[in-house]
Amino acid sequence: MASIRKEILTKARPDDVWDAVRDIGALHTRLAPGFVTDTRLEPGARVVTFGNGMVVRELIVTIDNDERRVVWSAVGGSLTHHNGSAQVLSVAKGLTKVVWIADLLPDEAASAISAMMEQGMAVMKQTLDRLAFEGQTR
Repeated sequence: MASIRKEILTKARPDDVWDAVRDIGALHTRLAPGFVTDTRLEPGARVVTFGNGMVVRELIVTIDNDERRVVWSAVGGSLTHHNGSAQVLSVAKGLTKVVWIADLLPDEAASAISAMMEQGMAVMKQTLDRLAFEGQTR
């Protein structure tokens, strides 16, 4: 099983980052605008439309406020297994780390999914860094 891990650091406050990550229906506005163009909530799930046109239904497994961690599972499509998580961590020097992990099958999909995750994390970093800047100017 392929396991992909991506990380970013931002100057945004952990509570502000967590507020954006846990807002599972606003990926397209609060966390990764452009990379995600729409997010629609359904009971226990969200339907995510990516900038490349891909539409994925994701079952929400948990939103853990204590651990600042969201877990989801993509269903349907070409993957036979998918489990994703995003976690927000406080680190030294006033930085916040966001860790995105995806475990998936088939292994052959790892390269394409890894590239998408890399792109998504770059957008997330820009969005969160802008949030940090806006917080400093208030």
